[in-house]
Amino acid sequence: MSRLNILLLIVLLGCALSVVNATNQQRRLFVQLERAQAEERQLQQDYAQLQYEQSALSKTSRIEGLASDSLKMRSVASGSTQYLTLGAGAAEARDAAIPTAASAPTFANTAPRATKRPAPTSRGGAR
Repeated sequence: MSRLNILLLIVLLGCALSVVNATNQQRRLFVQLERAQAEERQLQQDYAQLQYEQSALSKTSRIEGLASDSLKMRSVASGSTQYLTLGAGAAEARDAAIPTAASAPTFANTAPRATKRPAPTSRGGAR
């Protein structure tokens, strides 16, 4: 019987060591999970901050302000538009006269341009 007791004691110690090993592994995995969740929360906060910054930087008023202040750009006005033409085989462009409706060139391969329509006038009275 003593041999059976020794065998059972060895089996019992093996089971106890495996339980200790499993518990230790579970604790390590839990710590990794907590770290991953903390990193996820931090990344979500960073992403939200970046989205906010992107929306702030892409506002039209900010872009127009930067264009006019630092780049010295201005809005397009029809009177200050300069048209350049480049003749076939020419190496340089030359100034051309501003086309008017009567002298506007027509091209066979292009679609007609949309024209501005006058704003409708109010007829007065209640509707």
